[in-house]
Amino acid sequence: MLSEDLPNETKRAIDVLNYIKEVDGCYPNAWIAYRILQTIPVTVASAERSFSKLKLIKSYLRSTMSQERLSGLAMISIEKDIVGKLDYVNLISTFASKNARRVIFQ
Repeated sequence: MLSEDLPNETKRAIDVLNYIKEVDGCYPNAWIAYRILQTIPVTVASAERSFSKLKLIKSYLRSTMSQERLSGLAMISIEKDIVGKLDYVNLISTFASKNARRVIFQ
């Protein structure tokens, strides 16, 4: 049984997942279950935050906004930590140097 085979210091689900990976295929169903467990958020705060931000954006610009713009603004608001780390000078110069409307950003 998996619980009997686990080392004593294994307390978190990610530790169990790593242990199952190390024993290489001995517990295939447990591997799948723990992988699914790792994708489920502990709380629904991130989902609630997303809906809260979306509600604020929609109420502010509801009448003049397309769905594409709404999605873009929502992503910027939700992922503000990542947006804060962007190099705007490089981003603007890359955008300005392209002639095409659609630019693939890296």
